[in-house]
Amino acid sequence: MLRKISGVIAGYAIFVASSVILFKVSGQNPHGETSTGFKLLTAVYGTIFSLLGGLVLQLIARTKNLNINYVLALIIAGFATFSFFKAEGNHWSQLLAIFVFAPASILGGFFLLKRN
Repeated sequence: MLRKISGVIAGYAIFVASSVILFKVSGQNPHGETSTGFKLLTAVYGTIFSLLGGLVLQLIARTKNLNINYVLALIIAGFATFSFFKAEGNHWSQLLAIFVFAPASILGGFFLLKRN
């Protein structure tokens, strides 16, 4: 159980840290209006780190199914949904987290399980 909890924390930390770094380095506001190019860059960047988070989760948790990856996806989507309703401004980053990044975290685990 401790391995699963640690895996979820590590997977979520990868997702959140990468997001914070992207927005700090770029100077963009995640709730502000931005160019389509930056939104596409964010989609690709976030998908890569969500896949990595799901993969690291599986490496740590060492499960034989994706159940724990579903937990991570629910956490990502849950916080994004909360932010969607509480934050002012544009919601493009929350929508990406809900509909792209959360499912990508499941795919990261899937890739590792299929490889093994």
